[in-house]
Amino acid sequence: MENILLVLNIIFAFVLVILVLMQKSEGGALGIGVSQENFMFSRTAGNFMTKATAFVATLFIICSLGLTIISRGDLVPSSSVLDTVEEKNEEMPSIPENNN
Repeated sequence: MENILLVLNIIFAFVLVILVLMQKSEGGALGIGVSQENFMFSRTAGNFMTKATAFVATLFIICSLGLTIISRGDLVPSSSVLDTVEEKNEEMPSIPENNN
């Protein structure tokens, strides 16, 4: 199951990149020079490419979350790093006191 989700995730990522690159550039780098009418309610906001990009992005996120949830089952609980440090401190010889 994990391999299937991994392959789907790679495919969704590739398709998402292609969809973003195929979209028409609307200019106005980071909102500079964009008129108020084109800001949110332009006619191109609901076109096919925008909807397809949103759909594939949603599938990519769901697939990524599913892959994360499935792969967490493979993690084996291990000891803490602090436990290892405490064990090493107990094994170390103590420093001798001043011999005067």
